[in-house]
Amino acid sequence: MYRVLQILTDAEVEQCRKIAAAAPFVDGRISNPHNTAKANEQLHDAAAYQKSSELLKQAMARSEEFREFAFPVAMAPPMMTRYRPSMRYGAHADAAFIQLPGATIRSDLSCTIFLNDPKDYDGGELHIRIGDADLTFKLQPGEAIVYPSDTLHQVEPVTKGERLVAITFIQSRIQDPFRRNLLFELNEVAALEGLKMDPENFNRLQLVQQNLLRYWGEKP
Repeated sequence: MYRVLQILTDAEVEQCRKIAAAAPFVDGRISNPHNTAKANEQLHDAAAYQKSSELLKQAMARSEEFREFAFPVAMAPPMMTRYRPSMRYGAHADAAFIQLPGATIRSDLSCTIFLNDPKDYDGGELHIRIGDADLTFKLQPGEAIVYPSDTLHQVEPVTKGERLVAITFIQSRIQDPFRRNLLFELNEVAALEGLKMDPENFNRLQLVQQNLLRYWGEKP
């Protein structure tokens, strides 16, 4: 239902930090004035936003594990956000549809990419409720958590230091999470065991993979 991924190199993390340090941030509610749960800041400079979002999109696109887990067909440009002491994001659900310039995407998966050391701030854990489980994440720089957008989640209050992350939303080619996870598991088995299998059986497994993708997946 969720996946922790290594997305950015150390050099890319440092580049994101430099962009954030040199660019202005504004109240995060500028994008949703009626959201009383939201208390953070977001990047507010067109050139810096374009530069950082392109860097982050390219990093995610080259991640084979991300592609195989998310089956991405569209993605919102990643946005850097930061949290300073007393800032938080209360329990909320992400919007089902994200309006982009010239397009609208469905948010099947949400993603948070961590950009600074967890030792740099106190609090600020990403708290996700999946079924009966309460999961918390405070990852290393360059790591990302990809999780279902249809879950309640929140960012715990930051009590010291600064939390810098980037967030994005992904529309998956496989909308149904059960089917998406089943295909991911099949792909994992094929990748790990395929070379050990009888070639004829491996071909049959590949046929099952492609036919499920063909029948379950949305058109390109």
